[in-house]
Amino acid sequence: MALGPVAGWAQAGPDASFRTSAEQRPADLVVLRRWSTLAGEFLIGVHDAKPDPRDPSARTIVLWLESPTGVKLAVDTLRCSPEAPMRLTLKGDNLEIRDLNPGGPITAANRLDHQIWWVACHPAQAGKDPAQLGAVARQLGYPGNLREQQQVVPRRPR
Repeated sequence: MALGPVAGWAQAGPDASFRTSAEQRPADLVVLRRWSTLAGEFLIGVHDAKPDPRDPSARTIVLWLESPTGVKLAVDTLRCSPEAPMRLTLKGDNLEIRDLNPGGPITAANRLDHQIWWVACHPAQAGKDPAQLGAVARQLGYPGNLREQQQVVPRRPR
């Protein structure tokens, strides 16, 4: 669920100074991608992974999307089971359901999904290149040959 810009972003503190994005980053933030453009610095990270009380194989995690104009937060749900690993994320009025294949091929299209999944489901591997975690995935019981696919469904059924 998208939470929008952080309330109080870049407001003056008691000493009349402004806090930068870097100063506002949570202590447990795992930076997954950082890049620069002419507009400024961008960063994608995650933090606050915790078990989902409704499903012992699921976790929730907060995405931190930093740009020159501020920070946006979103909460994703990830399923960690070896039988059906997935990432559920909200994009506008749609839910994107991505079935993942830990230990399988990593491409530009699925890299971020896998990075987020590893942080949420196996934090000891946080920040590592998912393309190098095939043997670890198989040791954890993931077969490495699951079908990756994406479904987009309306958040509000008609």
